[in-house]
Amino acid sequence: MADWIEAGTKAPAFTLPDADGDKVKLSDLKGQPVVVYFYPKDDTPGCTKEACAFRDRYGELTDLGVQLLGVSGDTAESHQDFRDKYNLPFPLLVDKDHKMSEKYGAYREKNMYGKKSMGIQRSTFLIDADGKVAKVWKRVRVDGHDDQVIEAVKALA
Repeated sequence: MADWIEAGTKAPAFTLPDADGDKVKLSDLKGQPVVVYFYPKDDTPGCTKEACAFRDRYGELTDLGVQLLGVSGDTAESHQDFRDKYNLPFPLLVDKDHKMSEKYGAYREKNMYGKKSMGIQRSTFLIDADGKVAKVWKRVRVDGHDDQVIEAVKALA
């Protein structure tokens, strides 16, 4: 289990397919801020609430020049269904083998009601235009998280 990457470090490179099979590379997004949010599972209550909050604020994020990316271990088909059901306008990346989640420290041991398991910890990373991690939110609480992300993006400018 990898440690969390911290603010001030270079963001780990990644190339992952999105729901449509198109490759998304961090290096192709250099020159603009990127928000990468890791979430446990498509179409579950907390993950849906988080995705819809980002959907509802997506115009503000794009106005700020941000590329928003959601990441989970779900399949492309699951991502397509989730995206289409909730009209999500941003890419959902397929991290089936958890390699990207591990690099960022988001894939870790979780403890729910005394039962331990490995999985994606809800977390968000703001990467600046130079590819450095500007802010990390670990163990995200969904309520108000969209506000926190937008405020942090504004503070970058």
